[in-house]
Amino acid sequence: MMLRESIETDGAEADLRAITDAAAAAGSRIPGAEALVAFANAALGDDEAAITKARDRVRDALGSAALVDAAGVIGNFERMVRIADGTGIPLDAFVNVGTESIREELGIDRFAAAERTRAVTALQRISGRVLQPLLRRAMKRMARSRSD
Repeated sequence: MMLRESIETDGAEADLRAITDAAAAAGSRIPGAEALVAFANAALGDDEAAITKARDRVRDALGSAALVDAAGVIGNFERMVRIADGTGIPLDAFVNVGTESIREELGIDRFAAAERTRAVTALQRISGRVLQPLLRRAMKRMARSRSD
């Protein structure tokens, strides 16, 4: 949610597909986005040649420091996901409701770990729709204060 709000703070439209789809990333305003998405996807696989190619693309597009940062982010998220999966932690109800449309759009609920998260109820969905405008305003304020 925070990523979308920080992008939209300056009036730009956020295409969340750019997070997981290299083709959509190519059309984003994020420098090297297509290379970064390809690197993240390759890093989660076991094809050494694809990982090397993707790593080289990031280095060529953004430099060695950005490559190290990207590898660190990938490793950190992988670690957090493994811990959550290993302990069986489901999404909190608040996060579950607030991210339902994003998870659907990105196909996140197709992963096995999503089985531990309860379905959003009708009452939660209605409450989420009522609170959504307030949350978006709060997120935009947070994003603006961070950019100042």
